[in-house]
Amino acid sequence: MPTPSFARRALPVLLALSALPHAAAAQLIPVRTVPVAAGDQFLISPSQNLGMGSVSIALADTLLDPFVNPAKGVRLERTLLFGAPAVYTISNGNGGAQTLPVGGLFAGRRWFGGASAALQQVQAGERFENRVVFDTWGQPRTLRDESARNLYASAQLGTRLSDGRTALAAGLAYAGLNMVDGVDLLYAGSQRIDQEGHQLDLRLGMLREMGGDRSVELLLLHNRFDVSHDATYRDVRWDPVARRQEVRTRVEHNRDHTDTWGAHLGHRRPLGERGWKVGGIITGNYKNHPKIPNYEIMNIPRDPGHSWAYNLGVGISRTDGPATVAIDAIYEPIWSNTWADADTARITRTGGRIEPGEKTIENDFAFTNFALRTGVGRQVERWGFQLGLQVRSIGYQLDQYDYVGERGREQEESWMEWVPTWGLAARFPEFQLRYAGRITTGTGRPGVAWAAQEGVRAADVALASNFIIAPSGPLTLRGAHVLTHQVTASIPIQ
Repeated sequence: MPTPSFARRALPVLLALSALPHAAAAQLIPVRTVPVAAGDQFLISPSQNLGMGSVSIALADTLLDPFVNPAKGVRLERTLLFGAPAVYTISNGNGGAQTLPVGGLFAGRRWFGGASAALQQVQAGERFENRVVFDTWGQPRTLRDESARNLYASAQLGTRLSDGRTALAAGLAYAGLNMVDGVDLLYAGSQRIDQEGHQLDLRLGMLREMGGDRSVELLLLHNRFDVSHDATYRDVRWDPVARRQEVRTRVEHNRDHTDTWGAHLGHRRPLGERGWKVGGIITGNYKNHPKIPNYEIMNIPRDPGHSWAYNLGVGISRTDGPATVAIDAIYEPIWSNTWADADTARITRTGGRIEPGEKTIENDFAFTNFALRTGVGRQVERWGFQLGLQVRSIGYQLDQYDYVGERGREQEESWMEWVPTWGLAARFPEFQLRYAGRITTGTGRPGVAWAAQEGVRAADVALASNFIIAPSGPLTLRGAHVLTHQVTASIPIQ
């Protein structure tokens, strides 16, 4: 009989977990092996193009660009203050968050920069199986179990060089994290999950304006994500002597740590004389995973891993009076290798010996991902609207080898995510208002359909990742969608 092992909700890679949310989609490349309905927890920067599907390769985004590449702040024509409150909910009681970012961007003749801060409340998803346990023991969920507060801060500073065409700038973003959306559901059967950690993002950018509306940009970045998970469990066992049940509480400490180094190169130039522009990007990330949590959906501890991720993209846009249209196309090859190390000596199926520190399981992933983004917008003097669509195709092959069982297996998975977007804008002499919304479909609460095979135990099938879960069988999916709203108010300062 097939034995389902539901993963509930796994996290996308961080990046996915970045202090630069949708901005980081190009510079911090996500590595995902399950179609997770993850919320827009890190949507904390304002954007002009969010309602147009977040197109960015051939179309500038004056509000967002300085948070992506701090050198692009040189293009800001005047100083402004902003607030960009956002809210998202995940269907079927899977949680949500409310965020209030505030900040400012300043423009000077030579120096430029900005700063922002945000407060966020994250609500945990409903855990029906645990709520039954809590009722049984008479211990309802505490306020800490239901929600938590996260803090975000960022700053950028740059200068225009003496040639007048080149700008250099550095940026720093920090997140103090007490809850990362979805982590609680990765530890099935736990009574509570206490999270604590941080994320640090450092960026050094260069922008060179070459005349004729042509430009080239370079970005170097380092991102460090380090969060601990203390999972509390209640184990019930039958005492045959006392003829009664015994309840014992245990706490498992897990650490989730990933370091990313990246480089990004982009170019944009006019195409003809009718408002057309074309752009291209190339990005590379190296991700080191020194510590991976021992999630409950996994039966043995996991150890290090690393990933190489790239994207190649082209974009085209046209601005004709008040109307704008743009398209981005991105190809994303990724290779990941994760493994588990033996804590003690192990005997293999044929009598061999694996010493402590040697590999017991190894996972090799090869991804072929694609993304398309398109959007249209129209902005007249007082008002404007936007419509857009993002489509993301994720597919990978897993080659897994079990050194204890001395057997290997292969698995292929793929899915598509669809993200319709929309937006409205209103301009007044004193300030501007923007609203953008989007809904993500094609994701959900993934699980695994695992069928027992002769000589194979579930405990011998490892899941290892930088949130790169190696499924123990074909993936299953309970659908869920994410609905996000963001309102941005910007006040120019003369």
